[in-house]
This record gives sequence, structure tokens and C-alpha cells, in this order.
Amino acid sequence: MSNESPVAHDPNCLFCKIVAKQIPSKTVYEDDLVYAFHDINPWAPVHFLIVPKAHIASMAHIGTEHAALMGHIMVLIPRLALQEGCNPYPEGGYRLVTNTGTEGGQEFHHLHFHVMGGPRPWLRG
Repeated sequence: MSNESPVAHDPNCLFCKIVAKQIPSKTVYEDDLVYAFHDINPWAPVHFLIVPKAHIASMAHIGTEHAALMGHIMVLIPRLALQEGCNPYPEGGYRLVTNTGTEGGQEFHHLHFHVMGGPRPWLRG
């Protein structure tokens, strides 16, 4: 875990701006803790992101204090995947991806989970 302190909002963060409605997005789900929205450049028939509203840079910054938030996100994902059109398990399903750090392919340093599903083949992945 990093020594970097978490901040509620980073004014230079793309996802913080989306959460604050400063940048438009197509909402999938929102509550006090998280915001989910459609990816603007989808790789699959179903492709949305779910982000914590608080600015957490990456999975490398998750600590025990985030256990309830992470549990909340993990419980929401299957429900939202079905809501958005993923076919049910086991024939259907979805892919859950989060990139961490530069070597992990992270481009935007605000923790986010891609949920991708639908009939194959997909554009990527």
C-alpha cells in the first residue's frame, strides 16, 4: 500500500470530473459510494465502468479501510452486468478488469473496474 493519502476529489482527475458531472456520461448506476457509466469507446457489446466516488488512485492504494467499499462494488457488478445485457452464467457471463500502475496498463489513475460482456467476438480482449 502506498503512503499517498487518499483525497475525496482530485480536480485534475478525469473520473472525478465524471463523478462530479463536469463531464457528461451515460449513467448505469449511482449511489453514495460509487458511480457506474458506459465506456465511451466500448470493446464489447456490454462495456461499462464502475468507480468509487472518492478518489482512490489504484488497487495499490486499497487498504483494510476500503473493505466495505470493495465488497459493495463486487456485489453490484453481477447485478449491473445482467441489467446492462450480459447473459446469465454459466453460458453467458462477463469479464471484470482493473489495471494497476503503468506496467499493469493503467491509463487513468482513479480506481476503476471495466465490466465487459455479451456475445463474442469482441473488439479487444
